[in-house]
Amino acid sequence: MEERHPAMPGSPVFWLALKFVVLGPLLRLMFRPRVTGLEHIPPTGGAIVAANHVSFLDPLLLPLVVPRRRVMFLTKMKYIDKPFLHWFLRGAGVIPVDPGQPGASGDTVTAGVQAVSQGRLVGIFPEGTRSRDGLLHPGKTGVARIAIQAGVPVIPVGIAGTDHAFPRGARLPRPRSVQIKFGPPILLDAPVGTVPDSPVIRRSTDQVMAAIQALSGQQSVTGRVSPAA
Repeated sequence: MEERHPAMPGSPVFWLALKFVVLGPLLRLMFRPRVTGLEHIPPTGGAIVAANHVSFLDPLLLPLVVPRRRVMFLTKMKYIDKPFLHWFLRGAGVIPVDPGQPGASGDTVTAGVQAVSQGRLVGIFPEGTRSRDGLLHPGKTGVARIAIQAGVPVIPVGIAGTDHAFPRGARLPRPRSVQIKFGPPILLDAPVGTVPDSPVIRRSTDQVMAAIQALSGQQSVTGRVSPAA
């Protein structure tokens, strides 16, 4: 399927300036991220970093704490189309997705597969949007479809505290410490010819979400709570 919105590879110089000069030092000072499990991130090669999403801070802090590698996020077109954000996201490097367009799911998977096949570290929030109630919602199957088609691992991530540091609807963030936990890589597999809406893909997605829940300690919409890892 033809990709409607090509990936924006970004500028390494812009990325380094953001991370170490412009934005990174301020974010570290304000939110003092406590990070564990960085050893699970492969030093090279394509992989997916899949995290829960409770705050606007999540896509800023997650790549900040990953050493030596850039994280390229799947990002909705409604954000990319905003003038200032377009400049920022284009420089940082993102994979545009447009959920409102027919065939968008297939385009997103194609773009994600291309990115990880080129050795990139791709960031995904499988829930698709920020949680409005703090609960962990079921993941969309794109994360499993990309990982299985490309044959790359998924590194689950649990983020805690960003919803208090910058709650939905707040105008300004509140300085406080947050926690980011990286879990062991998950290798997903499926029989050749597995269709996108098959039970196998759904189970694989649920496997990733269960690992995220164990790291974040969130309650899921089903009412279950996984102990923090």
